[in-house]
Amino acid sequence: MTPNSQGSASPDNLTPQPPAMPEINTVTAADISASLKAGFSDFLARPVMSGFFGLFYAVFGILLVWGLVWLGKIWMIIPAVVGFPLVAPFAAAGLYEMSRRMQKDEPFGWPDILTVMADQRKREMGWMAFVTLFIFWVWMYQIRLWLVITLQNASFSDFNGFLNAVLYTPQGWTFLAIGTCAGAILSAVLFAVTVVAMPMLLDRETNFVSAMLTSIQVVKENPVVMLGWAAIISVTVLLSMVPAFLGLVFTLPILGHTTWHLYQRAVTPAEG
Repeated sequence: MTPNSQGSASPDNLTPQPPAMPEINTVTAADISASLKAGFSDFLARPVMSGFFGLFYAVFGILLVWGLVWLGKIWMIIPAVVGFPLVAPFAAAGLYEMSRRMQKDEPFGWPDILTVMADQRKREMGWMAFVTLFIFWVWMYQIRLWLVITLQNASFSDFNGFLNAVLYTPQGWTFLAIGTCAGAILSAVLFAVTVVAMPMLLDRETNFVSAMLTSIQVVKENPVVMLGWAAIISVTVLLSMVPAFLGLVFTLPILGHTTWHLYQRAVTPAEG
């Protein structure tokens, strides 16, 4: 007689369960203020190392603009500069690790931080970098599309000519309006999927999809406060790029450290 095996499935046949989603906390304006204060303290604690990441990001921006001028891609300068902040979350990975170690009073030096960053290519952070760069590519492609559609009859051979075509013609105003709307949508999408996903991947053993879903949930449950944080980031980064990107040497590290502390307040810490 065949024994009844219902309710006694073999462990080998069990389907692996996805990792449990972390608990989301309510974020207030006070949390933003406290995170900014903590981020500024982290920057002052290790200004040289923190400033290195800001300097690296600023130099990359300068080289990006110089390369576009050298290639004669004048029309790409404005969209590249406007879209440049989209890759900031990935550039701040080392800053998250610094804040994590300072929060736990762990000593660290240059090899510790750079080694951790290098190891991220073997983890889920690489996929998040792909998501970030893909959205940046979509931004550049759609700008080129709208440029062709709206300014197809305009002619410009230098940057001043491009500015005149964009700022002083009805076609240029249409291009700016459409580009601003499209950029706002893409920026909102990227902010929602990365605002806590990047530090979460550095902090926990989880996959990038779960990290993005957690990030979206944080924004969904705290829309007003997170929108305010997004505005602070956008205005600060754009103003920092005015003096030849050099303001980013200071502002990017502070924003990066702040993001870590905001993540700690928005997502319940993992056990252990």
